[in-house]
Amino acid sequence: MAIYPKTKHLLCICILLCYTFLLSHGRAPPSPNLNVRAVNLGGWLVTEGWIKPSLFDGIPNKNFLDGTGLQFKSVTVGKYLCAETGGGTIIVTNRTAASGWETFRLWRINEKTFQMRVFNKQFVGLDTRGNGIDVVAVVAGTPGVSETFEIVWNSGDSGRVRIKAPNGFFLQVKTEELVTADSKGDGSWGDDDPSVFILTNVGSPQGEFQVTNGYGPLKAPQVMREHWSTFIVEEDFKFIASNGLNAVRIPVGWWIAGDPTPPLPYVGGSLHALDNAFVWAQKYGIKVIIDLHAAKGSQNGFEHSSTRDGSQEWGLTDQNIQETVDVIDFLTARYAKNPSLYAVELINEPLSPGVSLESVTKYYSAGYSAVRKHSSTAYVIMSNRLGPSDPKELFPLASGLKGSVIDVHYYNLFWPEVFDDMTVQQNIDFVYTNRSAQLNEVTTSNGPLTFVGEWVAEWEVLGATKMDYQRFAKAQLEVYGRATFGWAYWTLKNVNNHWSLEWMITNGYINL
Repeated sequence: MAIYPKTKHLLCICILLCYTFLLSHGRAPPSPNLNVRAVNLGGWLVTEGWIKPSLFDGIPNKNFLDGTGLQFKSVTVGKYLCAETGGGTIIVTNRTAASGWETFRLWRINEKTFQMRVFNKQFVGLDTRGNGIDVVAVVAGTPGVSETFEIVWNSGDSGRVRIKAPNGFFLQVKTEELVTADSKGDGSWGDDDPSVFILTNVGSPQGEFQVTNGYGPLKAPQVMREHWSTFIVEEDFKFIASNGLNAVRIPVGWWIAGDPTPPLPYVGGSLHALDNAFVWAQKYGIKVIIDLHAAKGSQNGFEHSSTRDGSQEWGLTDQNIQETVDVIDFLTARYAKNPSLYAVELINEPLSPGVSLESVTKYYSAGYSAVRKHSSTAYVIMSNRLGPSDPKELFPLASGLKGSVIDVHYYNLFWPEVFDDMTVQQNIDFVYTNRSAQLNEVTTSNGPLTFVGEWVAEWEVLGATKMDYQRFAKAQLEVYGRATFGWAYWTLKNVNNHWSLEWMITNGYINL
């Protein structure tokens, strides 16, 4: 059928008006301008100690950072200190085994002085209402002098310690049900001294809070600025652009909005580093996805969300949610006019059930509006919750929002009962079958776009050959390449070779 020029012109106008109407009402998410083939710049502006362990080397007493879990076994009673009922009452020494109630999480004041948080998030302190020497797990949201203790090590045996209380005396175990702070601590370090404890260190997170508070306000600025200026440089963007990648996902922390003077212990300067990334991205034709990786209060309790002690406290109040929205508003306003800004990810990996669907939905709705206030073109990425949740639970919200993207993360790791005993072929088959099905479930023609925002060619297979890794990587590239928004490898640089896309490309394991 012939269409005359005038009719054709009117038809085009009608189509354009209809399309504009649909977009303005958020009913038709646009197709992405490019199929994102990205790499995460992990461990740069949000610290993850396992990516670059040497960053922690200069911290005094680096085995006692914020969040370190300590267990104290009395040498006289032979049992562990414990916050009775998890906290809010007395400290006892009546447990033969140690787990949650017997683990005390450190808040570091300096290399020798600490506050100790118990299971129920109260702090160990002295009972100032009584005789001043009974030790209790006080109900305190913000610890003070009465909750500050010094750990004193035996010079001949670092596994034996005394705990010096704020009254100047040392804790001692008088009975299983009575712990007091009235020992002079001048006895031997033998098994007959009730002020001596056998110490077990169960480890700590190694994130941004640990590294900055560990170095302290005088040294941390120097260390972090040196790291930011050398870990990711312009040459890395040139490498990215020349190896078949077209975007970077850059994790940032909430404190970046407070630059140049963010709240202690955080250090100013990460915003300048992000500015540089945008300059380099524009120079080499790379798109940028800003990813709020660490939200105030920690959305998952992991070190990469800059938790202080493993607690997960993001989203519990409207004020906390609004503070996070303000960070998104700040970042979008700063970069909205930069041609390299491609997407803003509102938060990374919120963890269920600590983060409720109600709170994350409320936040995503407000965060989307904050982005749209400054940009009509930037995609808005919403990370699915980790933990028990419906992979399509965000669809009622995201499907009605123009330019929305659902982020899913796929690792053949971190699930021992599934992956630890898998062979090479079973891992590859899992990608082609299970991962394909999972991705298909969240990929619909009229819903939000899909993004595999994190994946890696690493697994639990021992003795895998280079060819095995190549096949595993190829399978993931093929499957995740079907995501309607794209994918991003975790991460560009890492001391663990297979986690480093730079190493994988340079050594021929991945060819893009």
